[in-house]
Amino acid sequence: MSTYVYGITRNSPDTDLDAYLSSRPSGVGEPPQPVRVVGQGRLAALVSDAPENLRPKRRDLLAHQNVLSEAGAAGPVLPLRFGGVSTDDAAVTAVLAEREEHYLQRLEAVDGRAEFNVKADHDEEAVLHRVLADDPDLRAMGVAQQNSGGGSHEDKLRLGELIVAAVQRREEVDRAEMHQALSLAAVDSAPGPDGTGRVANLSYLVERDHAETFLSAAAEFQRANPQLRLQVNGPLPPYSFVE
Repeated sequence: MSTYVYGITRNSPDTDLDAYLSSRPSGVGEPPQPVRVVGQGRLAALVSDAPENLRPKRRDLLAHQNVLSEAGAAGPVLPLRFGGVSTDDAAVTAVLAEREEHYLQRLEAVDGRAEFNVKADHDEEAVLHRVLADDPDLRAMGVAQQNSGGGSHEDKLRLGELIVAAVQRREEVDRAEMHQALSLAAVDSAPGPDGTGRVANLSYLVERDHAETFLSAAAEFQRANPQLRLQVNGPLPPYSFVE
């Protein structure tokens, strides 16, 4: 039977895998497959039997996340994305042996740290007020058109184009300022997928002991920038910081 792989961790006394296994986390599949540890040298993989026809159903996505979250309490874990299937346990141990030094280096990099993902969108009305407040000429043009009954069709188009360009510039400024404010409370950062249509989609690697500092920085930035709506998710397994 194929082997489903959740993540990679250390195979050492520093990682309390016995305590982790005693919690009996439920794995993917219906019925849920029991999670086990496959060790190889100084590394270990958290695995279970891979169910047939696995699909990203909510229960299985949550099970995958739960296995990694519980394992993270026992020590650093390199999480795999949902759906990682290997031929069998022997294939897993072969990869662990081949890339042992690389995985150990990455485990050191995420030890004691968690990922926080921050997404930012503009509030349309608030950002419009912001760009008009920041640009006296644009604001004066809008007031003039309003006083003249709206102006011609060409005037309206021109004003609309200028506002769109101003909002786009504001996106760049907001993205840069948000990153500057949050990166001070993090040890690393990584961009999220492109093409989301958001002002920003960034992940930060944060010391677990400093999580409240990071969350406070995000809340303070939100208060100072009402034109933005921030969505902060975490702590999460460090998906964005694992090659």
